[in-house]
Amino acid sequence: MSAAAPGTNKPAHSDVAPKKKKGPGALATAYLVIYNVVMTAGWLVIAVGLVRAYLARGSYHGLYYSIEKPLKFFQTGAILEILHCAVGIVPSSVVLTGFQVMSRVFLTWAVTHSVREVQSEDSVLLFVTAWTVTEIIRYSFYTFSLLNHLPYLIKWARYTFFIMLYPMGVTGELLTIYAALPYVQKTGLYSVTLPNKYNFSFDYYTFLILIMISYIPLFPQLYFHMIRQRKKVLGHVEDYSKVE
Repeated sequence: MSAAAPGTNKPAHSDVAPKKKKGPGALATAYLVIYNVVMTAGWLVIAVGLVRAYLARGSYHGLYYSIEKPLKFFQTGAILEILHCAVGIVPSSVVLTGFQVMSRVFLTWAVTHSVREVQSEDSVLLFVTAWTVTEIIRYSFYTFSLLNHLPYLIKWARYTFFIMLYPMGVTGELLTIYAALPYVQKTGLYSVTLPNKYNFSFDYYTFLILIMISYIPLFPQLYFHMIRQRKKVLGHVEDYSKVE
């Protein structure tokens, strides 16, 4: 979370303590706790579904079909996070949150759902596994933070597991989009060709390629931002441990 912007009015005396940033009200906090508990439970259902399907089949191929419905439901439910930022009950950037949420919703519906041929790809399981572990940790982190009782283990996991899970998820996402390209090109999925009464054309195949290219500048920025956040949040604790 970014720090709040400083006010325009200067205090009358230099020894006056700055006001603490207000959190959400009691009603908003209760709502956010319920939302995050439900989302944590939802992603736990997905995790259990993956494990049960693997144990039943004895293979990781095609596990997507066992958790398709809850994945779509709970990943789409993350759109509410954009609304939380927009109305101000969560102090995060609407643009950044919107980008992160909608990129996953896009991959869930506009790629994996729409191009059924890719659903059996191992790359789908790769990003689904990364998302599942990440979201269980993230929503647990938010829940305990709202309750002012955050266990260190969850804080550590929140700022450590991404080191492996983020590249894992991105790899799965890119491979899935790449696997969808031949089918999109062959069927003309979501593409609009000329001539038409709107005098407008859209090539979904090219759009997906541009999406893949956008990962090149965006992934390093977001990844190293999290690295810096990790040092900021956990660095002093780890330094203290080394001293002891």
